[in-house]
Amino acid sequence: MTSPLRQLTALLLGAGSLLAGAPGQALEQIQMILPLIDTPFTIQLSELRDQSKLLSGDSDLAELDRATDGAIGQRLVEAFQTPLPLPIKAFAEQSVGSPLVNQVLLLLSSVVLVEGVTQPIDSQGLAASLAASQAKGSLNLLDVLEAMPGKSASVDLQRVVLAIDRVTRQQRLGNSLVTSLPAAAINPDLSQAGPLAVKRQELAIPVQHRPKPLQVVTIQPESGANGRLVVISHGLWDDPESFEGWGRHLASHGYTVLLPRHPGSDRSQQQAMLSGKMPPPSPDDLKLRPMDVTSVIDAAAAGSLALPAGLRTDNVVAMGQSYGATTVLQLAGARPSAALLNRFCKDVTNPERNISWVLQCSFITSADQAGLADPRVKAVVAVSPPMSLLFDQGSARTMTARALVVSGSRDWVVPSGPEALRPMALEARNVGGGHRLVLAKDGDHFNLRSSYEEGGGALRGLLLAWTDGAFAAGAAVAPGPSAPSLLPPDGWGDMEFPLVDVTANLRTLPIGPKQP
Repeated sequence: MTSPLRQLTALLLGAGSLLAGAPGQALEQIQMILPLIDTPFTIQLSELRDQSKLLSGDSDLAELDRATDGAIGQRLVEAFQTPLPLPIKAFAEQSVGSPLVNQVLLLLSSVVLVEGVTQPIDSQGLAASLAASQAKGSLNLLDVLEAMPGKSASVDLQRVVLAIDRVTRQQRLGNSLVTSLPAAAINPDLSQAGPLAVKRQELAIPVQHRPKPLQVVTIQPESGANGRLVVISHGLWDDPESFEGWGRHLASHGYTVLLPRHPGSDRSQQQAMLSGKMPPPSPDDLKLRPMDVTSVIDAAAAGSLALPAGLRTDNVVAMGQSYGATTVLQLAGARPSAALLNRFCKDVTNPERNISWVLQCSFITSADQAGLADPRVKAVVAVSPPMSLLFDQGSARTMTARALVVSGSRDWVVPSGPEALRPMALEARNVGGGHRLVLAKDGDHFNLRSSYEEGGGALRGLLLAWTDGAFAAGAAVAPGPSAPSLLPPDGWGDMEFPLVDVTANLRTLPIGPKQP
C-alpha cells in the first residue's frame, strides 16, 4: 500500500481520476490515477455522500483523511457535493442544441471526461443517463458520475477544486467590504409596514407579443393610494409569489404594485422542461420579458387592471431579481450586446466565470436586438443581476433611469465580485451617473426574496427608501454626473442581513485587468 503522505504529495501536484463502472449501474468506487504512483488510489462514493462514513471508512481516501486531520477528505467531499449549475433531469430531445444546455455541457466537460462512449456526451445522452437518478431540485457531481453512461469516466479533481476556489475568490472582496464598512441603521418608518390595508388580485391581459394572455398579480392599497406605480419582474424559473412581500410592503405605504408572470421562464416552465415537455428558455426571452413589463404599464395606463383612480403611468419604478434584475436594467436603458459573449462564453477557465454565465451565454443570438428601454421607467432596483458579459463596459451611458444594484455577499450563483463590484466599479470610473451599489451581508441568491406572508424581507426598508427617493426627486431622478442621491444617508438597513452601501468605494476597488 502506498503511504498516505506520498499520495498526499501527488494529490497536491494535481491529477485526474478514473472511475470504473458498468453502464446503467451506479458507481460505488473511484480509482484515482495519480502521477508518480503505480497503485490506484481508491475512494468509496458512499464516503463522499456522508462525511461520518469517511471518518470510519477503510478506503485510501479514509486513510489519507485521517493522516491529514480531515483536510483532504473534507475538500473532496465539498467538491463532489457542490451543486451543478442547472437542475438537470430528463429534458431529452427538445433540449438538443439549446444554448442554455450547451453551456451546462461545456461546464461539465471542463471537469468530466467520459471513456467508453463512442460519441461525446450530448444533451440526449446526459438526460438519458440521469433519468435513473433520484428526482430532486439540483444535481451534484456525484449524481452525474453515478448516472454517467460508458465504461469509465475521468474527473479532473484539480479543476473541480479550482472551481470552488474561484467562487470563493469571487466572493472575497464583497465579504471584505461588508465586514469592514458600517451597515445602515434601521428606521421603523421604512422597515415597518405602512398604515394602509392592502388587497391582492390576479388578472390576465391580452398582449400582442405572446400567444396567450399575460398573467399579472396586482397588490394595491384598499384606499389612500398615492398614485405611484411600481412593477416587479421575477427571476428565471421563479414566480411573482416570491416577491409579493416586496409588493405588500410598498402597497402598505401607498404604492400600486404590478407583478407580471413571465411565460417561458417561470416556475411552470422549469417543471415542464424537467419532465421533458418543453425545451429550456429561448434566447428570445431576453426581448420578451421587457415587453411583458411594458405591456403591463400600457394596461395600467389604459385602465384595464382595476387599479386606483389617478394612477400615473408616465413615472414608474421597476424592480427585479436575478433574470428579472437584468430585465429591469434593459428597461432602464442598459443595452445588451453580444460582443463580450462571443469573446468569453467558451472560456471555461476564465477566473471571472460563474454560474450566471450559463444564462448570459444563452443570449448570444438575441443580445444585439434586446435594447428595449421604456422611457416611463425612471428608476430601477436590480437585485443579483447577471450582467458582466451581457452589457458592455460603458453601457451605463445609454441609461435613462437611475439604478440601485443589490448583491448578496454569499451569492454563488451571481457572485458579487465579477457580477456587481467589477461592472459597477468600471462604470463609476468611466461614466458615473448616480447609480448605487448595496451589498447584503450573508445574502445569497435566494434569501433576499420575500413572499406575501413575510411582508418584505431583508430589503423592505431599502426598497421603500429608494422608491420614495425616486418619486421625490422629480426631474432630478435622471442619471447624470451630478445627480443627487435617491437614498437617505441611513435608516434603510436590516438586522438579519446587514446592508452596506459601497458606492463611495467603487472608484478605488482593486478590480484587476480589463476583462469580464
